[in-house]
Amino acid sequence: MSDMKPRRFAYRPWMLPVAVLAGAAAIVGLAALLLNIQERKAERLEYPLQVVEVSPDELDPAVWGRNFPRQYDRFMMTQDDTISTAYGGSVPYSKLERYPAMVRIWAKMPFSVDHNEERGHYYAQIDQEQTQRVQVVKQPGACANCHAAEAPQLIAELGWEAFNHTPYDELKDRLHFGSSCADCHDPQTMELRITRPALTQGLAERGIDVSQATRQEMRTYVCAQCHVEYYFLGENKVLTFPWSQGWQVEDIEAHYDSYGFKDWTHAESGAPMIKIQHPEFELWTTGLHAQSGVACADCHMPYMRDGAVKISDHWVRSPIANINQACQTCHRQSEEELLQRIVTIQDRTAELLRDAEKAIVAAIDAIAAAQAAGAGDEALAEARNLHRQASMRWDFISSENSTGFHSPQEAARVLAHALDLARQAELAATKAAATVP
Repeated sequence: MSDMKPRRFAYRPWMLPVAVLAGAAAIVGLAALLLNIQERKAERLEYPLQVVEVSPDELDPAVWGRNFPRQYDRFMMTQDDTISTAYGGSVPYSKLERYPAMVRIWAKMPFSVDHNEERGHYYAQIDQEQTQRVQVVKQPGACANCHAAEAPQLIAELGWEAFNHTPYDELKDRLHFGSSCADCHDPQTMELRITRPALTQGLAERGIDVSQATRQEMRTYVCAQCHVEYYFLGENKVLTFPWSQGWQVEDIEAHYDSYGFKDWTHAESGAPMIKIQHPEFELWTTGLHAQSGVACADCHMPYMRDGAVKISDHWVRSPIANINQACQTCHRQSEEELLQRIVTIQDRTAELLRDAEKAIVAAIDAIAAAQAAGAGDEALAEARNLHRQASMRWDFISSENSTGFHSPQEAARVLAHALDLARQAELAATKAAATVP
């Protein structure tokens, strides 16, 4: 057995002050934590409070911004027209100067006169009023559907068809706001809503009742009110989405072919042509993000934190400018790796676009040469139809604003067909010329 005695606790004079200080520090820390919690609770309470009542017909984002200053401040950043990416951004350069083949591809179409990279949503109405295309042709009021927040009120006042066919020049003095909170939000509940009839009608043709859409689906549909292919139907120029057959380019072509629609007659080839607009929604539907349930807003308006408040970032812009929030929420690669993936997709799509442009121009040359040699309309019918098909497919990817990123494989497929059809048009025109006595 051990004869060691247990040690008694040895008190030291310095221990009491240390214990007192440690206790005080703990109390201070706990108090700071409680204060922080109270501040965050106050922030949460502040968020939904209405400073002003927003009337049902209020269009000015600044008024909505008094209740939702965080979202308003971010939206006003869409005034930034200095963001430049390889194939887009917000700097309004001339695409006709950068890609001169477009002038001939759209010969006798207003886009051959003016086609610029668009600026942010803030400029939607400003850029519409200033484009030279307004001077080339008398555009219908239907153009204001997406460029002016006043559109729903004018539709209610004039009626759907009257609003669409009223000349834009007669309406422009009544248009003061581009994109507005009211385009996408109910002023009383702030729920997402559809304010443009053409989308509701287009989705109904696909068997979709937008009133039954989930909130996640609405985070795409509010964008699809405008970021789509469209045309003006009939003498009343009624804004219509060509979705009766589906959303792929062949489906849209079938819709137009079903009644021989054309936007214009090509100045050089004489072909009846289709001018595709900006089918971001349609191309997105064929991509992996759409199949995975990713909405437009997830990437272009990702969630962000402002203090204790989580908001959707209303600075709508390219995810390239915001990879951390737009991409890395789901993708765990580094920003450099993700950017390189985007660049690879867009570079390869751009290469196919340039190749398709060369092939279409060669087809135009061949058809023009056959006409000059004396080939008639019957002999050139096949070449002209192939020209129409090739140009439409090229335009489907060229005028879509992701340079293939929304659906890389579909973009490559469509451009491969554009190349093939253009070369077929060239051969058909050469054969037609050879039949001339």
